[in-house]
Amino acid sequence: MASLAEWVEGARPRTLPAALSPVLAGSGVAWFAQGFSPLLAGLALVVSLSLQVGVNFANDYSDGIRGTDAVRVGPLRLVGSGAAEPRHVRDAAFACFGLAAIAGLVIVVLTAQWWLLAVGAAAIAAAWFYTGGPHPYGYLGLGELFVFVFFGLVAVTGTVYVQVGSVPAAAWWASLAIGSLACVILVANNLRDLDTDLAAGKRTLATRLGDAGTRRLFLALAGLATLGVVGVAATSSRWALLGLAMLPVLARPLVAVARGVSGRDLIGVLRQVGLAELACAAGLFVGLLVAG
Repeated sequence: MASLAEWVEGARPRTLPAALSPVLAGSGVAWFAQGFSPLLAGLALVVSLSLQVGVNFANDYSDGIRGTDAVRVGPLRLVGSGAAEPRHVRDAAFACFGLAAIAGLVIVVLTAQWWLLAVGAAAIAAAWFYTGGPHPYGYLGLGELFVFVFFGLVAVTGTVYVQVGSVPAAAWWASLAIGSLACVILVANNLRDLDTDLAAGKRTLATRLGDAGTRRLFLALAGLATLGVVGVAATSSRWALLGLAMLPVLARPLVAVARGVSGRDLIGVLRQVGLAELACAAGLFVGLLVAG
């Protein structure tokens, strides 16, 4: 049980911000568009959180059975550390995906948008094949792209669409902000694990770009997130600039990465970027709530 508690603590910097942020930001846009639905927003949150927890279990299982986590800089992994049986971790991932599927099906029934079933299936497949299957795309340097698509574009615009029935321009800008910050978290994670991933043959984008290139990507994505918030304000209300509340939180991790912090010292950067993503989403939600 202590090991599970350690695992949850280690997963939290990515799980909670990545699950809450797209739903908060998307629901803010839905409110501004006068289409907010507490029920549909709540169901979207269940889908988002279930997928996030599920992908954490799935990554733990797949990396563990491959031996990628045999030597690890970051927090404990259940399979890699021997704290849990691989099949139990795999089953936990499938249970989370099942819960996401059920909540998504309820959304489809309520909105009568049956084509969303295909989107949901693609999201679950993306969650599993990030490190699962014979050719995991996370080992091909495509992790950041899929995170941006599914935890940025799809998550934010999907949250808006199921409530409003359309996707206004502000939703696309919000998805740029949230998707970029979700990628920043992954980039920081892969920068932390750069040496061990190279040794294990895990070819993440960070291993392909190298240390310096990965740090430049980190800074560029933070800039894109800022542009996204400005874009939301330009297409909705200046109150959306409250999303820039992320900048004071981002300041320390940006300085740390620019100065070359590495290894375990990047664990704090992960937590801070997670808080910055939440601050961005909460600022957008509050700003659009006031404006709407």
